[in-house]
Amino acid sequence: MRLSLLRHGIAVEPGSPGYEDDSQRPLTAKGERRVRRAAKGMLALGTSYDELVSSPYLRARQTADIVAQALSLAEGLRLSPTLAPDGNPRELLEELRGDRPATQHIVLVGHEPYLSRLISTLLTGHQNLPVVLKKGGLCMLDIETLRFGRCARLAWLLTPRQLRRLA
Repeated sequence: MRLSLLRHGIAVEPGSPGYEDDSQRPLTAKGERRVRRAAKGMLALGTSYDELVSSPYLRARQTADIVAQALSLAEGLRLSPTLAPDGNPRELLEELRGDRPATQHIVLVGHEPYLSRLISTLLTGHQNLPVVLKKGGLCMLDIETLRFGRCARLAWLLTPRQLRRLA
């Protein structure tokens, strides 16, 4: 299994007038443009993706929608509350294990510090590996058997700028 983790794009700042509810903060125009370029970069990598799972927060959903469209994912995307900033990574991994084939490539769209902690847990078994995904950054992990704890190898970690330059 391959697991790619994508942080949502640049969003309206927390506490901005009209966006007091954190879950409803949208991408900015700049954020949308950059996610579109990042999605083209994902295409340029030549990797195929089977499924896209996103946090239900608006900025993550918008990011996931742009990526799903650019990658022509037939199934589109699925929302999972386990990817919200306060979601449970153990429940997420249980959900992902399901009845999927081991060769599947899933893209997760979410938030910081949740994604970095998940990357750290899957690579080392603990959450204190100093990994940070910038907005629009992408990490790919190779996983033989998905479980909570050390089970993955880092394939690559791309900054948003590197990903956009691939486009």
